[in-house]
Amino acid sequence: MALQLRCITHFTSTPHSPSLLTSLKPLISTTPTTNNKLHRSSKLLIVSSSSSANSTVPSQWDSWKPEKSAAAPSLSDILWPSAGAFAAMALLGKIDQLLTPKGVSATIAPLGAVCAVLFATPSSPGARKYNMFMAQIGCAAIGVLAFTVFGPGWLARSAGLATAIGFMISTRSVHPPAASLPLLFIDAVKLQKLNFWYAVFPGAASCVLLCLIVSINTLLDP
Repeated sequence: MALQLRCITHFTSTPHSPSLLTSLKPLISTTPTTNNKLHRSSKLLIVSSSSSANSTVPSQWDSWKPEKSAAAPSLSDILWPSAGAFAAMALLGKIDQLLTPKGVSATIAPLGAVCAVLFATPSSPGARKYNMFMAQIGCAAIGVLAFTVFGPGWLARSAGLATAIGFMISTRSVHPPAASLPLLFIDAVKLQKLNFWYAVFPGAASCVLLCLIVSINTLLDP
């Protein structure tokens, strides 16, 4: 310890020590500052990178908002699909008047959803002719089969709906309105007398009329 104190005293008492201390002082004083600047820069870099990463990740509330990339619909985009749906339901209503004596109807609730798909989103996969007719015929037949096997009740509804969804996925013919056809047949007494004719009427047969109206609507749309 005494030797160390002598060395320190000798070092500080030498004539060259002030210049040495002067040359070392900037290094000693600037090193913490430089480290602090580097630390702050790294923190800013991390924060900016994390914020940019967070901006690219969709928020859990984005599905509750309109699409940001979608432009505001024009008046034509609103009027023509609405006019097409009106014409479709009007023609089906006239057909219903002709079928009233036979106790059947060409207008069923799922056709409203079909109109929304065909007229409002004509380029969606559900609006493809293959998807529509494959799903309408297949899901309707599945509803009849589920009712025949299980009778009316929750089991027939559950089995019919599950099988209909599996059918559409396996045949690559997803058409959302058709998923309600099994439930409609199981609960509607007046449709049950159609038996397996329900596979083609009223769903698939009415969709033929809807496709014709869509084609006419497309030709008239300026």
